[in-house]
Amino acid sequence: MSRALIIVDVQNDFCEGGALPVVGGANLAGEISEYVDAHHGQFDHVLATQDWHIDPGAHFAEEPDFVDSWPPHCVAGTRGAELHPDLDPEHIQAYFRKGQFAAAYSGFEGLLAPEDDVPTGDRKPGAMPVSGTDTGTDTDSDSDSDSDEASSLFAASDFAAGEDAIGLDDWLQSHDVEDIVVVGIATDYCVKATALDAVQAGYSVTVLRGLTVGIAEDLDDAVAEMELGGVDVL
Repeated sequence: MSRALIIVDVQNDFCEGGALPVVGGANLAGEISEYVDAHHGQFDHVLATQDWHIDPGAHFAEEPDFVDSWPPHCVAGTRGAELHPDLDPEHIQAYFRKGQFAAAYSGFEGLLAPEDDVPTGDRKPGAMPVSGTDTGTDTDSDSDSDSDEASSLFAASDFAAGEDAIGLDDWLQSHDVEDIVVVGIATDYCVKATALDAVQAGYSVTVLRGLTVGIAEDLDDAVAEMELGGVDVL
């Protein structure tokens, strides 16, 4: 039996200054780094998930409802999709990207990123890349035609997972993981979805509430839902 820590979506676009910031996200990145530095010996594996959107359909909207649709964020190949700089990747063994072509909240929808392809980019958070190349131009335009052109030129094949990429559950099983600890962003969305899916997949799951931040002001309902679903929330 082995134990894994899963760090969920601690990315630039989900932290202050990003396209879809969660209050406390940047501070959380540093806190998770400190925790991993002090406790990595308690885990056999440390993993990270990332929103990694290419063309997620109705998940992106010009007038989002912030429930089922959201402003563009964590676009594959952009700075917004990178890990926050205060999250130290030293002990992270593998990355799982989710949401390439549809909405995806759970890390169990993610696919393993190639070892030599840890997400990087130098575009500003939320900006759409064009033809997989950084043009250095501002893509935050009010023109629908400009947005449509950027989308049509987006080279999805440059950022999509390979055909042989494995999912998070397969990876965990192949490494004999039975216990999972979940931290990250956001408590009431991707952390919750990842934890609940982990229970459904047969893992023993703990969420460290103090190492998560959420979107809602009151996170009691999200915590109750996780606990009802079999997650230990500490």
